[in-house]
Amino acid sequence: MNDTANTIALNRCDRIWLNARLATFDPDRAEPYGALTGHLIGVKDGLISLIALQDQADLSAFNGEIIDAAGGWITPGLIDCHTHLVFGGNRVNEAEMRLNGASYEEIARQGGGILSTVTATRAASVDELVAMARPRMEALIREGVTTIEIKSGYGLTTESELKMLQAARRLGEIYPVRISTSLLAAHALPPEYKGRADQYIDLVCDEMIPAAAGQNLADAVDAFCETIAFSPEQCARVFAAANQAGLGIKCHAEQLSNLHGAEMAAGFGAWSAEHLEYLDQAGIDAMAKHGTVATLLPGAFYYLRETQRPPVETLRRAGVPIAIASDLNPGSSPIASLQLMLNMACTLFALNPEEALAGVTRHAARALGQSDQLGQLRVGMRADMVLWDIQRPAQLACQFGTNPIRQRIFDGEVTFTNRGGSTDLRR
Repeated sequence: MNDTANTIALNRCDRIWLNARLATFDPDRAEPYGALTGHLIGVKDGLISLIALQDQADLSAFNGEIIDAAGGWITPGLIDCHTHLVFGGNRVNEAEMRLNGASYEEIARQGGGILSTVTATRAASVDELVAMARPRMEALIREGVTTIEIKSGYGLTTESELKMLQAARRLGEIYPVRISTSLLAAHALPPEYKGRADQYIDLVCDEMIPAAAGQNLADAVDAFCETIAFSPEQCARVFAAANQAGLGIKCHAEQLSNLHGAEMAAGFGAWSAEHLEYLDQAGIDAMAKHGTVATLLPGAFYYLRETQRPPVETLRRAGVPIAIASDLNPGSSPIASLQLMLNMACTLFALNPEEALAGVTRHAARALGQSDQLGQLRVGMRADMVLWDIQRPAQLACQFGTNPIRQRIFDGEVTFTNRGGSTDLRR
């Protein structure tokens, strides 16, 4: 790089980080983690504007802010691509029931499970839902999460489902975080529709989806395709309505049985099929064909004490991208820690650390339909990053209980630091 080109490149930056090791997760780089050493990274107007060899940069001509990473690693901001973060009440009593021997299905059939949260959520205002969600949101942010998907699904009326999505959007206005919303009205059959599931799906398709799309409250539509929820045929109707409304598609599938929901959702061009413990070869082939991400949720597997693991090796062989998420929810994964999910993905599902970290960066972005903006350190991508005090990226997946984050960067701005005090997490 000549001096003139060097100056022009540096002028494209408001802020640069020096002496960092970059885990870019750029698939075009052959090194593990897409690693780069000896490079600086610069940002401008919320985007990554420069990645260049540091020893070729003449910093005397740079007028912006310089941050010394002191040998730390910078990764893309973490992405939690499957959460139920907004809800009312809690379900600690059901955890106790499970520990005393009741199954997930038994609790659901006795009016517990999702429906118990529905009652509390319907009774809460938007402001109350936001207030209850804040501790969970802040826990994720403090771990380096910069993008969070939030599902509805605990209202099960048009008014309450939209209320949940409004609360999710509000959280994105309060905190420096990207919020992706999914309308999960087809989560459970509300008690007032007992015995009339098809009529409820009519409501979801004819009223809820158009309302959520029309008010710009949903980015995607999700459905729970399971024996205790909705059939593949009913979910297919939901996904057809989502396509008509121009919304993305995600699907809870093959968690407790194999109804071929992932295969069906992939045929609709789903961004992601999620859980997948009982996924079969036909489902894997369909996901590979249509580019659907496999989002694995080790927290729910752990919390429910399941024994059927997702077919990770078969997914690998088929080239299906694997994302990892917290499934943060009140009943089956009340865990607000994506760092813990990294460890669980390795210890419970036998992913290696690079796969797990790709699962909360590059592949998680794809599971939200945002791979063109998020999940990699590349010029032109959003400048959502984390600077870590670690010796190697695998450390993030191989240990937990301490938080090695030094800086959380959102839109190119440092929004949280673990060294020398912390900044306000709110915008």
